[in-house]
Amino acid sequence: MQVCTLTASDLACRRGDRVLFRGLSLELRGGEACQITGANGIGKSSLIRIIAGLMPAFAGSVAVEGQIGLIDERPALDPQLPLGPALSFWQRLDGGAESAIERLGLANLLDVPVRYLSTGQKKRAALARLLGQKAAVWLLDEPLNGLDSQAVQLVEALAGEHLAQGGICLIASHQPFALEGMGRMALADYTP
Repeated sequence: MQVCTLTASDLACRRGDRVLFRGLSLELRGGEACQITGANGIGKSSLIRIIAGLMPAFAGSVAVEGQIGLIDERPALDPQLPLGPALSFWQRLDGGAESAIERLGLANLLDVPVRYLSTGQKKRAALARLLGQKAAVWLLDEPLNGLDSQAVQLVEALAGEHLAQGGICLIASHQPFALEGMGRMALADYTP
């Protein structure tokens, strides 16, 4: 895996006239993970979007070395297509994820249109796409939403394997996430 780092320095986020958080700094190197915790609406998703480069920071800076892979509430799969062709589109761009389809229990869903998949099935499909990307830096926004206990354990195992290969995981979640050696950061500590 490529060398990867993630550095956020003195970040602040404003939504409308309201500052959600400020003074947040974070540094992760290959093999490290951090879970950002906090109540709904505190700014966890905004932080992930800032780090992904999808939203500007109100203040501060972000530097990422290594390809970013993002999972959020939008699985980036065409809802009109059956799951197989929807994943094939990304496989042509990112590379194969055939083993991920099997491991994530998606093989029997490849003919089902994405719009008919459950929340958990869509989340597992997004994970299959993430694995195909071979991104070094994983940004996971509420990755356990909609998953049953078996799928939760699988996601935690996949994250552990990613770290063991030298990757980074930044996980924004209000749910417990079991990952050995993971740091934790409460976003409430950075609210004005």
